Amino acid sequence: MIDPESILVTGGAGFIGSNFVLDWFAQPAQATRLINLDKLTYAGNPANLESLRGNPGYTFVQGDINDAALVAKLFAEHQPKAIVHFAAESHVDRSIVGPEAFLKTNIDGTFTLLQAAKNYYATLTPERQEDFRFLHVSTDEVYGTLAPEDPAFHEKTPYAPNSPYAASKAASDHLVRAWFHTYGLPTIITNCSNNYGPYHFPEKLIPLMITHALEGKPLPIYGDGQQIRDWLYVRDHCSALRTVLATGRVGETYNVGGGNQRSNLQVVNRLCEILDELRPDSPHAPHAQLIRYVTDRPGHDRRYAIDARKLESELNWHAQESFETGLRKTVEWYLANSPWVDNVTSGAYQNWMAQNYGSRTEEGSK
Repeated sequence: MIDPESILVTGGAGFIGSNFVLDWFAQPAQATRLINLDKLTYAGNPANLESLRGNPGYTFVQGDINDAALVAKLFAEHQPKAIVHFAAESHVDRSIVGPEAFLKTNIDGTFTLLQAAKNYYATLTPERQEDFRFLHVSTDEVYGTLAPEDPAFHEKTPYAPNSPYAASKAASDHLVRAWFHTYGLPTIITNCSNNYGPYHFPEKLIPLMITHALEGKPLPIYGDGQQIRDWLYVRDHCSALRTVLATGRVGETYNVGGGNQRSNLQVVNRLCEILDELRPDSPHAPHAQLIRYVTDRPGHDRRYAIDARKLESELNWHAQESFETGLRKTVEWYLANSPWVDNVTSGAYQNWMAQNYGSRTEEGSK
């Protein structure tokens, strides 16, 4: 069935992807159908999208972006007007222990999608080619690290990735750019800062600290805890992606940031203060007493900061949440959704991590 008003999303059952899908359908009078292709590795959770069950505008397909036949079939069947590419391995710690999966998904998978999109694009009428977009969602980690006195990353900052994860994403960015310049595929790249918010898998810094604090477990902080990240509330990121998809210029890159630079230690201390306030009867309060400093991870980037002025000035996008309001909303969501947390941290996850990486990671900011 040809449906020129559909979009294809990859990795739409993951953290940012599922928030994007939910945000997409939350828009007034949303008529565009959405096809969600997700492999459902340990971090992909269809329960995130349970509210869309029975929605005629939503189609879920379990599959691998490296499956060229499947990807081509989805393009042929649904004739999407855009692809929004989230699917990626995304945890720095795991990329250090097991980089091969990151190369296969982030590089090979992106290549497979680009090839399928290029072939599909060639079959479109000129009018539909004018409307088609390939939106590649990437990370600020491709730029490397900043010294305290350095200006924030901007779109012309040279790439200098320092982890296998960052290198794999940098490679995928270069592929996307090459397919625009070489083949004329209408691509756009976004590089975002650290996201946080609902449905964030508890291997990353903020949800890990929330779940550990509630259980009275140690709150592990790498090194001295002074690594600085620019925090972006995930639903602000979703609004930025909708804006870029609608009005972004083909061939361009847009940095997406929340303008909230905080050290890891500042983040964890503020999180503990919010938990102390919201759970004053907790036997583990004050929760900051659970903080423990652990050996820093190899090659840990010291500081990230995003200059989002291009996105703000050219496309009139602005983040709506401050770090304070976004963090409080995030803590409140985890407190109100303990069954979701229990489900994603079940034995299945523990077994997957043990089989693939030896043990559960203890801290992650990306």
